[in-house]
Amino acid sequence: MFPSFFDLFNQSLTTMTKAQKATFDAWTRSLELTQNMATSFWGQTPAKDIDLGVGDSRFTDEAWRTNMVASFSRQSYLILSKWMEDTANALDFLDPKTQTQVKFWTEQMADVFSPSNSPFTNPEVVRETVKTGGANLVKGMQNFMHDAAAGKVTQVPDDAFTVGKDLACTPGKVVYRSPLMEIMQYTPTTEKVHAIPMLMVPPWINKYYVMDMAPENSLYKYLVDNGFTVFTISWKNPDESILDLEWDDYVEKGPLEALKIVQEITGAKKINLVGYCLGGISSQVALGYLAAKGEDDIVNTATFFTTHQDYTCVGDITVFIDENWVKFLDWLMQASGGYLDGKNMGATFNMLRANDLLWRYVVSNYLLGQQPPAFALLYWNNDGTRVPGKVHSFLLREFFLHNKLQTGDLEVLGTRIDLSKVKTSTYAVTAAADHIVPWQGAYKIRQLMGGPVRFILTEGGHIAGVVNPPHPKKKRAHWVNDENSTPDPEEWLKTSTKVVESWWTDWAPWLSKQSGRKINPPAIGSEKYPPLMDAPGKYVLEK
Repeated sequence: MFPSFFDLFNQSLTTMTKAQKATFDAWTRSLELTQNMATSFWGQTPAKDIDLGVGDSRFTDEAWRTNMVASFSRQSYLILSKWMEDTANALDFLDPKTQTQVKFWTEQMADVFSPSNSPFTNPEVVRETVKTGGANLVKGMQNFMHDAAAGKVTQVPDDAFTVGKDLACTPGKVVYRSPLMEIMQYTPTTEKVHAIPMLMVPPWINKYYVMDMAPENSLYKYLVDNGFTVFTISWKNPDESILDLEWDDYVEKGPLEALKIVQEITGAKKINLVGYCLGGISSQVALGYLAAKGEDDIVNTATFFTTHQDYTCVGDITVFIDENWVKFLDWLMQASGGYLDGKNMGATFNMLRANDLLWRYVVSNYLLGQQPPAFALLYWNNDGTRVPGKVHSFLLREFFLHNKLQTGDLEVLGTRIDLSKVKTSTYAVTAAADHIVPWQGAYKIRQLMGGPVRFILTEGGHIAGVVNPPHPKKKRAHWVNDENSTPDPEEWLKTSTKVVESWWTDWAPWLSKQSGRKINPPAIGSEKYPPLMDAPGKYVLEK
């Protein structure tokens, strides 16, 4: 009893001390700011900045420094924001999960108060209002009414791109269609191809074409041009006909079924399996299921792009992962008709980068009256899909809340999944700036899988780190280190070799060495699975 009481007392004193320091620092900075402004007002010396907010993209306009009113509002806000941050950090008596959530919501609240979000304190908006006689605010109100009706903040014009023309335009055919997915086979561009084909499994919370953007940065085109026979799943945007599907269905009727279809079409005994994010999770589970059944010889190699492994290390989304939040989502999905709407998913991810993905568009769209530029990745990001409620609930509970894939307690299709039984040669790509799948957690794959794993860390984030084609000028580096088998990711990085080139140039040779001899390209489709229509198919176009 007494040790507990004294521990609590000491924690309270520590918290009070940190909170008092945060307040003292804020007062000191406020006095310094007031003195600097007064000195500048009387023309003695230019006001100097307090040392906060360096590099903040919200305050790049020169007037935030040269205009005294704007400078005062900016620095006052930064002092307030820093005080809120320090005060939240002082609550270290909370458990780590709760403290992370407190910090996140404090940051969200601080973002709201930014003077850049007000037409009266943002000098760029004031300047534009004077210049146009308020026409920017009229246009901004029109933009706001449009977005209010659509239920989202516009980040890219709806008509900026056409799927099948500007994006997802690698030639191919739909060779299979089920109520859950289409499978596309891409047209070969080389005289000979590797004997072992590959199946790509994208995430089902987005459309598949993130790996088939414009031709110059299409991973599918790159693979086809390097002599691979490429198949991809294109998931159906769920409607009421498949809302009762469960996680088992997405594994059994997704990658497991697709592997058999690719095998039948090409006649190949083995397939290279590639999964991205959620598609990587379902592919890894499918591989674990096949290993448990002694049937994993159908998979020649496995590749995973930015795929969670240790669900105790899930990055920024940890603020949305607890029992209460999952219960709320269960209620929301039931109230919505049995599915998670893509808009809700998008709003969640936008909050993780609110200044870049929300407030900047509030300023540009509503205060400046501008239209956002056409940006392909943002167009794809906004082209979301629905997710059956049972599937999403299973993912959150079994993987994120209880981490059952890592502990070996996950059961799928009546079978316990033990990844240590998977002896397949594996290639894992992670991204250093990934805030959704931290690379340190994804590094766990080297301990989970039972076979050899080539682990790659690339520069960039969750999307830009993967969609990273070779470029003569824009080179994004990656790190490799097969020699050091340490379980510590930071130690692995310290002894790694940095290669200033796209990781695609590492993966393609790795695949080539393991994909058999060169043969004539197989026919598109087969007698059992004839071509149905041109790629990109019809499921990807469904809203």
